[in-house]
Amino acid sequence: MKSYQKLTTAQPAACRVEEEGAAPLPTGRGKLAPWWVGSGLLVVAVLLSTITVWVLRQVSGGWLGPTPPPKCLLVPESHRFDCYPERRVVVTQELCESRGCCFIQTPPPVEGKRGVPWCFYPPDFPSYTLESLNQTALGMVGLLVRREKAYYPRDIERLRLDVEFETDTRLHIKITDAASPRYEVPLDVPRVMKRAENPIYSLNFSWDPFGVLLQRKATGTVLLNTTVAPLIFADQFLQISTSLPSKFLYGLGEHRGSFLHSLDWNTLTLWARDVSPTESFNLYGAHPFYLLMEEGGDAHGVFLLNSNAMEVALQPAPGLTWRTIGGVLDFYIFLGPDPNMVIQQYQQVIGFPAMPPLWALGFHLCRWGYGSSNETWQTVRAMRNYQIPQDAQWNDIDYMDGYRDFTLDSQKFASLPSLVQDLHKHGQRYVMILDPGISSTGPHGSYWPFDEGLRRGLFLNTTQGQPLIGQVWPGFTAFADFSNPDTHQWWLENLQHFYAHVPFDGLWIDMNEPSNFMDGSEDGCPPGDFDSPPYTPAVLGDSLSAKTVCASAKQKASVHYNLHNLYGLMEAKATASALIQIRGKRPFIISRSTFPSQGRYSGHWLGDNRSQWKDMYYSIPGLLSFSLFGIPLVGADICGFSGSTSEELCTRWMQLGAFYPFARNHNTQNEKAQDPTAFSPAARTAMKDVLLTRYSLLPFLYTLFHRAHLQGDTVARPLFFEFPWDVATWELDRQFLWGRSLLVTPVLEPGVDSVTGYVPQGTWFDFYTGSSVNSSGEVLKMSAPLEHLNLHIREGSILPTQKPGTTTEVTRGNPLRLIVALSSHATAWGDLFWDDGESLDTFEQGNYSYVVFNVTQNIFTSTVLHASTEATKVTIGTLSIFGVQKPPSKVLLNGQEKPFSYLDNQVLTVSDLGISLNQGFSLQWL
Repeated sequence: MKSYQKLTTAQPAACRVEEEGAAPLPTGRGKLAPWWVGSGLLVVAVLLSTITVWVLRQVSGGWLGPTPPPKCLLVPESHRFDCYPERRVVVTQELCESRGCCFIQTPPPVEGKRGVPWCFYPPDFPSYTLESLNQTALGMVGLLVRREKAYYPRDIERLRLDVEFETDTRLHIKITDAASPRYEVPLDVPRVMKRAENPIYSLNFSWDPFGVLLQRKATGTVLLNTTVAPLIFADQFLQISTSLPSKFLYGLGEHRGSFLHSLDWNTLTLWARDVSPTESFNLYGAHPFYLLMEEGGDAHGVFLLNSNAMEVALQPAPGLTWRTIGGVLDFYIFLGPDPNMVIQQYQQVIGFPAMPPLWALGFHLCRWGYGSSNETWQTVRAMRNYQIPQDAQWNDIDYMDGYRDFTLDSQKFASLPSLVQDLHKHGQRYVMILDPGISSTGPHGSYWPFDEGLRRGLFLNTTQGQPLIGQVWPGFTAFADFSNPDTHQWWLENLQHFYAHVPFDGLWIDMNEPSNFMDGSEDGCPPGDFDSPPYTPAVLGDSLSAKTVCASAKQKASVHYNLHNLYGLMEAKATASALIQIRGKRPFIISRSTFPSQGRYSGHWLGDNRSQWKDMYYSIPGLLSFSLFGIPLVGADICGFSGSTSEELCTRWMQLGAFYPFARNHNTQNEKAQDPTAFSPAARTAMKDVLLTRYSLLPFLYTLFHRAHLQGDTVARPLFFEFPWDVATWELDRQFLWGRSLLVTPVLEPGVDSVTGYVPQGTWFDFYTGSSVNSSGEVLKMSAPLEHLNLHIREGSILPTQKPGTTTEVTRGNPLRLIVALSSHATAWGDLFWDDGESLDTFEQGNYSYVVFNVTQNIFTSTVLHASTEATKVTIGTLSIFGVQKPPSKVLLNGQEKPFSYLDNQVLTVSDLGISLNQGFSLQWL
């Protein structure tokens, strides 16, 4: 049996299969040195390991047990890939060796950490052999054979390997059962018609044991090396490991923690779960995608298209292990090489996000516990009275009759239709919550949603074919099966009925993991391999049915075991379709549970957070992670959902939250109000001011969303996306950018009047004053009194802004102000996308304006690349130019002299331009 290896660029691959083509495998057999040592160091490594273990045994008094075989001692601790990952099991030497693995005890780990595995794979553990490999039009197809059974039931002996060189920067590798079809995620992915001609990667295989080696051609960096541990492919346990080229890994959601993952024996579980965001727990969504930064600033990404319960084990080698309990191993690898390009390439596979309506980018206000529509209305009026911007008012489940979907509490919320009418009259919108659990307890004929869903057979069923009954807010409930197209029609009809009474504008879909207050159902879950699989990943509650439905529940498309992580996606898809049919405009949906491609249908909020300072910090890694996942419309509950906020915390959080792409203040019941009107005049004014700042930036933000929709750009962006060569940015998650141009440095701790933030190399300009900051790439201390949020504009940028109003509707009619931040070479660039803010497919149908702004040699030019009538309704009023080194003697607008002002901080301002956005122009200063 051949050893597991680390292939390096200096070593010949056992079988080299580059993109130029490859012949079938040679009959000769090659062998490579064990991957953690060179051949000359073998004896030394064995001796050192043996001595180390002997010393530890003497110190420990013998608790480490008998001396392991030399082949086990050869494996360094950081490279020990876990052979016994089961939780809640004390791994003994007997259990470990029954699997054919090495057993070496190490000191117990720190609390909450897995630590070095005691049971790990030896170098010669049996794996698959690559028996044949043949060319196809798009790549190659191979046969993998396992001759010795692994230790999980229903091991699959023969696997099919499909490799497609899809683009020069995208590789597709799929491993599945060669003999029988298996469940695959029903996600529309692009089908390429021809093989990539000039890939920036090279692909090699080791044939015995089978392994994949992927390298970046330009640098030789090994991106994937799966020879580090055996491939296991049983019916309900699929595992593949790889080395990693660095420790800088991001993604793999949804979890709460720092943006950069720790590789210190850290296991991340992906199984949608209703639980308040807590470190180490599997949360609401599942995103099996990671981005990794390589030495030198290149980046790549890996996506496993698999929706089953999964865990990803990270270890300090650095290395990574994917473990999933169903489906197939369907990998897409994205070569970038820039991190922005990696995310664009990922979204080329899963789909680009929908363009949100403009009003979705305004400020949203909600709470659970308004108690009545009149109280809700009072909050809206108070916001208007203080002229605080607000675009949307929301209600939580208390608007319903007995918490039942599609109903209205006819006493407490009798005036809701009038409230919605009033909102619309003031250019505002209304959003309400919906849950997927449908009340099942009413007498027949009393509740149409359940009666009709039952009649049409649209609910999740038990293995006995009866609706699975769980418990959510209304009591006993059935769960809509959104994998059934007929359910989409039923959902639409329910929404149409309710819309006739309450003409809502958007929908908030909650509890869609799906959440269940019981484990499984009112009858528990039946025995069997779906609810009690041979291996259960490290899910919260130690059971797949913990606070959700039985994994064995039957759905139209498959068993819930396979579809659980898709539940929120499927509901979002049905809801978006319904909203389009009902309103005929862009849908606005915020969902709690998410899966790759969901950005096409909805945004996301980060769940039921707490009114604590650490929760405010953790929202930034959450924000940035969902930027990676292709869901740019994301935010956290501003000021915190549960618990009681403080004035200082809420003020700071409103400042940060004003720069969430999706900005909503939300609060739970039985806590004091936390909308801006509830605080002192000083705090209220600070909150109002930062919201006005957000509204002034709406043209810039809206354009960023257009670029996200068009090509997969991120909106909220990690600093290292713009400065990938600056290693100091790779761990930053207390600051972020909007696009490439605007740096946000919030205060995240109490009792301070300053904040330290990293300012990347170059010149940055204070957003409010235009004063410059020159940085060599350093941490700077910035003044931050309670009323101030630090914002800086990057040199070389042009930001389209607008005089803010109290709604997006009012704001979009106001004059534009273009802010130019000159580079050290006195150049700058920016752009603006403009349409009616709500119609479907405006870009696709040509109903938009697109304007490019440019500065070179003291001349600003506005070039209209595409025009529409909408842009004739708005004018460019002011041009502010930051970084003008010398006072101009005159300013010329289209050749005509124009009054101007120039300040000592090198800010040139030209006002009263009055130029239609649809009209190109030039402005020169001399």
